[in-house]
Amino acid sequence: MRNSPIGVFDSGVGGLSVFHALRELLPNEEIIYVADQAFAPYGKRTKSEIQNRSEIISEWLIAKGCKLIVVACNTATTNAIAHLRESFSVPFVGIEPAIKPAALGSKTGVVGVLATEGTLSSELFQTTAQDHAKDIDVISQIGHGLVALVESGKATSLEAERQLQNDLAPMLEKPIDHLVLGCTHYPFLRQALGRILPKNVTIVDCSNAVAKQTHRLLEQHQLLHNGRGDTTYFSTQYPDKKLWKLFGVDDVSQIDI
Repeated sequence: MRNSPIGVFDSGVGGLSVFHALRELLPNEEIIYVADQAFAPYGKRTKSEIQNRSEIISEWLIAKGCKLIVVACNTATTNAIAHLRESFSVPFVGIEPAIKPAALGSKTGVVGVLATEGTLSSELFQTTAQDHAKDIDVISQIGHGLVALVESGKATSLEAERQLQNDLAPMLEKPIDHLVLGCTHYPFLRQALGRILPKNVTIVDCSNAVAKQTHRLLEQHQLLHNGRGDTTYFSTQYPDKKLWKLFGVDDVSQIDI
């Protein structure tokens, strides 16, 4: 079991932001990455659809021998992780918007959260905000079309910058000093965000926290592996090799699940 791979899945390439943090902290672990691009974006899917896709992918990863699964998608985490933990015996690590560190670090008492509709409307997000930001003004905003822009390789484009300006305009009218990125696709928008946000605004995402939690669980269950650190990539649609190469991935295989 120690030599078994870690499974990581997202609706697309966004989870690669989490993968990079995992790989930095766990260089010797074998990782299987699945992008559910045939059913992306998850943000517009119903809760039952997200649960169904998450269950199907988890079953496939477990059949591949995965010892732990990282749900590298905010929307899948908020809508499906409780269901996955009830359905399977392997440990699951999920993604939650990093509201707690943003609230603790805020000096103005105002933080922004940029996320998908599926995340912001979830019970888990509402609970997290209530638990960790009781005395903080949390300004939430849906990112319109941002996942699609990242998925099409346009994260640094003027189009992405214009969309971010529109989405962030309401919260930038307030004195936010932290912006929580509530979608694993959004860290790839940092360059465009840097051209928009005031210099006093700190961008917060949870990739490093997820990697640390994964390490803790592997250590706890005595599953840490000192292997070659191989990674295999899969997509549920015919992969756009040119797009994947923009994210540093040369070899992606299609799976029909």
